[in-house]
Parts: sequence; C-alpha cells; structure tokens
Amino acid sequence: MAALRVVVLSGCGRVLLNAPKTLHTPRARMSFASLPRGRKVALTTLGVLTTGGAGLALMLHQSVKASDLELHPPSFPWSHNGLLSSLDHASIRRGYQVYKQVCAACHSMEYLAFRNLVGVSHTEEEVKALAEEIEVVDGPDESGEMFTRPGKLSDYFPKPYANPEAARAANSGALPPDLSYIVSARHGGEDYVFSLLTGYCDPPAGVLEYEDGTPATMSQVAKDVCTFLKWAAEPEHDQRKCMGLKLLMGCAVVIPLVYYLKRHRWSVLKSRKIAYRPPK
Repeated sequence: MAALRVVVLSGCGRVLLNAPKTLHTPRARMSFASLPRGRKVALTTLGVLTTGGAGLALMLHQSVKASDLELHPPSFPWSHNGLLSSLDHASIRRGYQVYKQVCAACHSMEYLAFRNLVGVSHTEEEVKALAEEIEVVDGPDESGEMFTRPGKLSDYFPKPYANPEAARAANSGALPPDLSYIVSARHGGEDYVFSLLTGYCDPPAGVLEYEDGTPATMSQVAKDVCTFLKWAAEPEHDQRKCMGLKLLMGCAVVIPLVYYLKRHRWSVLKSRKIAYRPPK
C-alpha cells in the first residue's frame, strides 16, 4: 500500500508525519511577457480601445452638462437628505393639497393612484372621500352603455385634459409635463423644482390655506409640493433606507463572526497538506 504523509502547519509549529520525502507540485505561472506575440497585440489593442472608449464617454458626459454661464440650482437642506432620514409625511399631506388645488389644473400625475396615499399622508377613509369627489367614466354596463361613477381607491389621479392635443391648445402649444417623476427627471431634483417655484418675480399671494393652520408662504408652499413630488417619484424612499439600516446592523454582526471563523477555525484546514510517497 502507498504511504501518505500529512503536513499540518499551525501557529504553534510544524508537525511531520511518516517519511520526510514530499512531492511538490509546480504552480502554473502566467505573465504578460510569457504570452505569444499575437495575444500580446490583441490584449494591448483591447486595453487601448477600452481606455479610449471610457475617455470619450467621459468627454461626452462633460460636454452635455450645463456650461459655466448657466446657473445651477443651489443645494437646500432637505430633511430627507440624511442617510437615515425619512420624508416629512405632514409635508407630503400639505404638498398633495397644493397639487390638488393649484398644480392639478394643468399638470397630470398619471402614474399615481389614490390608494398610494393610504398610510402615507391620509387615512383610508380620507382617501376614499377624496376619490369620491371625482367622476370616472366606466363601463360598458349590461346594456353596453358607458356610465359615470364616483372614484375609488384603485382609480388614478384625474387628468386635467382629455388628450395631449387639448393640453397644447390650452397652453399656447406647450405641453405641461406629467409630475409623477418630475423630481427624478430634472437635474438637481427637488432643488431645481424649488428654485423654479420660488424664482418668479411676482409670486401669487393667498393661493390656498393649509388645513393644519401652517402659514402658506411662498417658500412653505414650494417646500411642501417638492416633498410631495419627491415621494411620488420615490414612494419606496423610507422603506429603502430602513432596509439599508437593517443590512448594516446585520453586517456588523456577521462580518466579525466570519473573520473569526476564517482566521482561527479554518487556519488549520487551510494550511494542511497531503503529500504522496510512492512505494519502493
């Protein structure tokens, strides 16, 4: 029978079993200099093309940015910008009121339904009452006719115009953009929208009054509607940060445990070698 020799390496020393002879297996080493000339040329060409493509993409990205002559919106200290900060849900409620009474006359939010407000800014009963204020064309019924009914939680926010052509005709040829993802679609996000709303020379005064008694100043109205639009564009904002916090807490426990097992429990298994000694 062939004899085997086991070599165990540990922090305490080295233990040899059986015969002192070992069989060393040469390790395959590969370097760029040892490659054939054709492969060298191919890899060099690939590297040059990759670097050139990355540089060209960076130049194009910089060229499409705003020039130095164009003003960028300032960065405002939003309460939800922190790593673990959530959206201000009272501000979301006020922002919906601003949208409903002011913005909804021209701008649509076709990707937002009334049910999305439940548990965020309103209770279920309040949202049902808001939905029932509108009339929705539904059908056909049993006789094949269309009919109107009060809105339900599953209905989406009503559109101010029947079609894009009617919207352009009512706004001198300009199509008012949909506000569902306007914060994500504009460079600067809510900073851009806030700067746009507060940048008018003669802002309208006394447009609305908040239900909770908050003074409806120009900056307050702009702040609330921007917070509402931020939530509309990212309804998972709070949940994403909550899951991230849970992940960090889990990693704080798992990473030290894995390091301990790797460093102190698997070191013997990792350093163990089995050598074959052929029979005489």
